[in-house]
Amino acid sequence: MSNAEALAQYLNASRRAVVFTGAGISTESGIPDFRSPGGVWTKMQPIMFQDFVRSREARAEAWSRVFNRTAGWTGAAPNAGHHAVAALVKSGKVRSVITQNVDNLHLESGVPEAQIIELHGNAAYAKCLDCGERHELGDLEPRWKAGAELVCLACDGLLKTATISFGQPMPEDKMERATDESIACDLMLVLGSSLVVRPACGLPLIAKEAGAKLVIVNREATPLDGLADLVLHDEIGPLMTKTLTLIA
Repeated sequence: MSNAEALAQYLNASRRAVVFTGAGISTESGIPDFRSPGGVWTKMQPIMFQDFVRSREARAEAWSRVFNRTAGWTGAAPNAGHHAVAALVKSGKVRSVITQNVDNLHLESGVPEAQIIELHGNAAYAKCLDCGERHELGDLEPRWKAGAELVCLACDGLLKTATISFGQPMPEDKMERATDESIACDLMLVLGSSLVVRPACGLPLIAKEAGAKLVIVNREATPLDGLADLVLHDEIGPLMTKTLTLIA
């Protein structure tokens, strides 16, 4: 039996699947991951949330990375893996997509925003840390180039990309939604996550303990492989594309 056939068996038996994605699904779009050799954090140190808030110098560095595209988190196109996930959502087979990624590619691939739970936020726009007002990066870039401090036009609060930085509290509402979806699903399909970043990595375990089947597709081993019903070390895009042709 091929990997695609094995995965299709689990998807065909499922009535309420949830997809959980990590950086590995987006590397096929050219977006670097964080921890592997050549990853983002091997090239630059993360900026702690507390440093961003208290230091204009830290904010200047953070915005420089955004507008110089240093981290490479935005500007890529969805790949075959993203489009396959979107197709599964459209078919009704997958109820929601829980993602650790900040690249906006699930939305761009066609997954409805209401069915995406972005645990670590989104790098494609900014939000005010005080009032929560959304600000588009295209509107902020001219102000940044002019040397202005990027503050909210509504309340003068500090602006930051809508990502969750190290040291920044996780969004409680999104974690609650993700937990609820994990408990309710009958299959959790993990695509491209090392399953080591807490608290997000606990969600597949919650699903498994609630009775769901657990399938993990990742290039390398994860801490939950021993509990999974199926583990596949395969390229996500080609695997998911083949699997789609086998879905009843």
